[in-house]
Amino acid sequence: MTITVELPDDLASYADSGRKALEALAIEGYRTGKLTQRQAAAMLGLYWLDFEGLLKERGIMEGAYDVEAFLSDIRTMDELRAAGMLGE
Repeated sequence: MTITVELPDDLASYADSGRKALEALAIEGYRTGKLTQRQAAAMLGLYWLDFEGLLKERGIMEGAYDVEAFLSDIRTMDELRAAGMLGE
């Protein structure tokens, strides 16, 4: 799907104004819960971890992939490996 947004001339004159507008839309969609992190990342053509980096660059930390989430992922992988569902 393609959506066209008309930016005022003063905003359109900035470098990468279209990309910045798209980033703002994706970030706001994520912050309000309308988009998942993966959906917002896909909207920008990014891998979800790269979107995570973009959020951190902008000082947006809510919902960030943190140490607890990382440790939880490790536990899940250990459980899957123990159940023979992951290779070595």
